Amino acid sequence: MTNKALLLMSIAALPITPAKAQSQPQPLEATAQAIAAAPVDEGEILVTARRRSEAVQDVPLAVSVVGGAQIESTGAFNISRLVQLQPTVQFNTSNPRNTAINIRGLGAPFGLTNDGIEQGVGLYIDQVYYARIAASTLDFVDVEQVEVLRGPQGTLYGKNTTAGALNITTRRPTFDFEGRAELSYGNLDFIQAKASVSGPLVADKLAARISVSLSKRNGTLFNTVTGRDVNETDNLGLRGQLFWQASETIDVTLSGDYNRQNPEAFAQNYVTVVPTARAANRQFANLARLSNYAPASTNPFDRLVDNDSPLQARQVIAGASLLANWDIGPATITSISAWRKWDWLPSNDRDFTGLPITTISANPSQQRQLSQELRLTSNGSNRFDYVVGLFYFRQTINTQGVQEQGSAAGLWLLGPTVNAANPGLINGLRSDNDIRYTNDSAALYGKLTWNVSDTISIAPGVRVNYDKKDGSYSSVVTGGLTPVTPAQQTIKNGVLQNQNYQAVFSDWNLSGDVTLAWKPSDEILAYATYARSFKSGGINLSGIPTRADGVTPATELATVRPESVNHYEFGLKTQFGGNAATINLAAFRTDITDYQATVISGAVGVIRGYLANVPKVRSEGFELDVALRPAKDLNAYFNLAYTDAKYISFPGAPPPIELSGGAVQFVDASGGRLPGVSRYAISYGAEYRIPSAVFGQEGDFYVGVDGSLRSDFSSSATPSTVQNIEGYVLTNLRAGYRTQGGWELFGWVRNAFDTEYFDFLTAAPSSTGLIVGQLGDPRTYGVTAKARF
Repeated sequence: MTNKALLLMSIAALPITPAKAQSQPQPLEATAQAIAAAPVDEGEILVTARRRSEAVQDVPLAVSVVGGAQIESTGAFNISRLVQLQPTVQFNTSNPRNTAINIRGLGAPFGLTNDGIEQGVGLYIDQVYYARIAASTLDFVDVEQVEVLRGPQGTLYGKNTTAGALNITTRRPTFDFEGRAELSYGNLDFIQAKASVSGPLVADKLAARISVSLSKRNGTLFNTVTGRDVNETDNLGLRGQLFWQASETIDVTLSGDYNRQNPEAFAQNYVTVVPTARAANRQFANLARLSNYAPASTNPFDRLVDNDSPLQARQVIAGASLLANWDIGPATITSISAWRKWDWLPSNDRDFTGLPITTISANPSQQRQLSQELRLTSNGSNRFDYVVGLFYFRQTINTQGVQEQGSAAGLWLLGPTVNAANPGLINGLRSDNDIRYTNDSAALYGKLTWNVSDTISIAPGVRVNYDKKDGSYSSVVTGGLTPVTPAQQTIKNGVLQNQNYQAVFSDWNLSGDVTLAWKPSDEILAYATYARSFKSGGINLSGIPTRADGVTPATELATVRPESVNHYEFGLKTQFGGNAATINLAAFRTDITDYQATVISGAVGVIRGYLANVPKVRSEGFELDVALRPAKDLNAYFNLAYTDAKYISFPGAPPPIELSGGAVQFVDASGGRLPGVSRYAISYGAEYRIPSAVFGQEGDFYVGVDGSLRSDFSSSATPSTVQNIEGYVLTNLRAGYRTQGGWELFGWVRNAFDTEYFDFLTAAPSSTGLIVGQLGDPRTYGVTAKARF
């Protein structure tokens, strides 16, 4: 059977297609690898970006697809590795809670997470919205394909997203028995096992699928204090699905999943020390001398740390969903009911040294979410297509923050002079925080596509949205030296202080978009889009600055205004030579007013920031996606993203690390670039196959290469001269043999040239000048065996 035939059969498995087409659900096998992420193949690439199954080249959106086969062959088994195939996506994580996915430089503020705001990039798995982006740090489990949608998506998706969406689809249950198994082993004792089995329980009526994924790897850093490797991998994922074909027109899918991560991980190590605006006796070198302290190594690529506080990053993400489709003839009614939970139990070393400065820093958190979406999707017509939906979402979060200072805190946080006059003042000073948050959101959205002629279509969309958020923050400070004088209490308050406030945000919003598309031939599609979108306002739930008295919370800073977004995009999609070449180009500009950013308080001991609105931000650029088949057995791809993302107006920005600790409280960052995004990012690769028969089975020997390049980027929320990360190139190699009968064996090398690079840099608290970083993976290598039956 041809790849194209398999793809056409797989339409039945998509949950948004008419139910009567699903009487024999088949796994959607993305045999054609993704435009912008994979080599060309014979079949069409099908996407559900517009809530119906369509060829990606017929969709007037900037959308890229990575198929399950490409994910497995390149080792992109989670979103952080997927970024190497998708140059327009940025992924930043210092631990699962503090994780952000951005597209074109936009999406979430750079820095530590604040519970009271939303992501600008939506994460959807099997049509269910995941409110906590922490799920993106876990392994993919039995994934069919990943669609990356760029730009606002509020008129097609339940939760409003201003920067884009990741739409992940897992493999569906089948009425034909099938199974898959994969086992990988590599250096650092890396082991990864994946398996799934699918088949009928009741012929033509009830089918089931069970999937499991397990990944373990030793750490890539060595902790000289504990004598153990850290930054390890320890992931477990389970997924189960039941598919019920209730009638020719009604089908129901019940899904459940459990994901657990429990590594000793997310340490950051010494990178450098820079001068700050503090007095000379409060610089890192002098404080280290007085403490008789030296870092484990001053060369970060020695991969040594000296964390004296426990490291833990345990999280459990689980949930269940019920998806029902009812084909009523001209349209399909779809209902998606979902419940999800996220439990987070961390421990960090937030002074980043082997000294007892901050001995405890942890923010255990529990989230629960309920969502209900009801959608009506047309089944196709000659003149009009439409999607209309209702969406309700409720989220609750309870976070218990703890920070405790140790015996070295006085010297490092107060300075030698103040500490000498007040010995032991903040030793044992502790803050216990209780954070409560409730988020209710409801929306009516819709998009109409008017096919004016065989070549021209106009697609307006609209969204009416209501959000209400209730939050409270309580910090109770105990410990330290007692009793104290009023002057000493003021010093203690400058490190940690009691704070209690409540805040409410509620707002209605009307937004929309319109797309004009022109398809003069089967090989060419041109489109232009304008979108007026928004990102809901939020509540500061990590503490806020105080008024002039140094005690009273500045409650006017407890909430942040919504972002207002104007987005413009022009795209051209082309194919040549009977699918031998695909060249897609998108140019965009996004203007944001009241951009939500994380800024840092001037308090001495504060390690978390608070949210504020930046007057204006802009991201503009273009993306080029090329996929080629220059010869029958050779596939190649090349993707380029040029992104110029900057602050247009940011007059009240916090000072960067080199100006911190002095008289300068604010700087004008207008014109500075946004953090985390490179001006140029490229991915490229090729695979060459040699058809051969082994032991009587037809198959292919193959060699493949995948590479990625990022130019330099800022790692500071306020542009800094010392917190920029140099650009780098990563190269991955693979070679192996695959049969048409369903088994494959290949070896792989990732980061083949052992490139030394940073994922991001962080300025340690208290303006001592210490900069720490999170290192990218070193060279890894191994072998993978796969089988299908």
